[in-house]
Amino acid sequence: MKSGNHSGLDGTTPPYTVRRSRQQMISDVRQGLNTSPKQLSPKYFYDERGSELFEEITELPEYYLTRSEKLLLEQRISEIVASVRPCSLVELGAGSATKTRIILDEMRRNGCAECYVPVDVSKDFLEATAIQLRTDYPDIRIVPVVSDITEPFAIPATAGPTLVAFLGSTIGNFPREQAVSLLSHIAGEMASSDRFLLGADMIKDAAVINRAYNDSRGVTAAFNLNVLERLNRELGADFPVSDYKHRAFYSSDQHRVEMHLVAGRAHKVEIPQVGQISFEKGESIRTELSYKYDRSILEDILAASGLAIEKWMPADDGSFALALARAEG
Repeated sequence: MKSGNHSGLDGTTPPYTVRRSRQQMISDVRQGLNTSPKQLSPKYFYDERGSELFEEITELPEYYLTRSEKLLLEQRISEIVASVRPCSLVELGAGSATKTRIILDEMRRNGCAECYVPVDVSKDFLEATAIQLRTDYPDIRIVPVVSDITEPFAIPATAGPTLVAFLGSTIGNFPREQAVSLLSHIAGEMASSDRFLLGADMIKDAAVINRAYNDSRGVTAAFNLNVLERLNRELGADFPVSDYKHRAFYSSDQHRVEMHLVAGRAHKVEIPQVGQISFEKGESIRTELSYKYDRSILEDILAASGLAIEKWMPADDGSFALALARAEG
């Protein structure tokens, strides 16, 4: 990577932290709930409770994404590491770093694993992950970065080449313009020897996608509703959470899942420093978009971001794909 600072990042200090301020959260909530239709950014899913629920989602039988990507990584990781020979791994939206171990283990086998930089918005969850990884990988420098990847953030200097991984089809949470903005920032940080590894969910049968976002155990519903619980906890809001229902559906025309919270009755919510927000019965808050892709759509987004695909690695069943890209120029 081109920028950053090694100072104080010895693997024993607290995470290298870029915290999103409370004021930013208030500003985002005010703006989102005063637009029409109402919306909240999916980045507010991921407090510690939300991160735990998401990890539970990844293990659900209906949620194919994690299993498909994990299998694909296991099949292609030796080829990827042999090609890049990365000394460092930077992972955006790292979560519990489950799939990361596949990459780190292969880097170790190739004798090139020096540093791992997990980047995630949930400080408590990230710290717990870092503690476990330091135990399991004592020979690798673990440098957690607490940051909101939707805003410009700094990446500590790492030994190159660096592999920057953005897995789990998290790219799908961003409309094209925002995706290009994020990936352009990453491309600008990459040296010529660095590579970007993207995991993306492919366009497929709508019924399969709809089941993945409407699981029979209601874990995804609890994950969705937790964003209101979080606003109540952290901002002193008074959302009647039990009066809201989870709704998720796939739009074949726009190639995306929309996730909403639907009000069961008309009511008003008071949020200190935001004000009073009125809801009609049946009115919804959109909490997430999850875009699905084909190769041409992804190539267009990457090209607009200054990235060019070197390896295209689709799953045998076409359900998921990995793309390895370099920064151009």
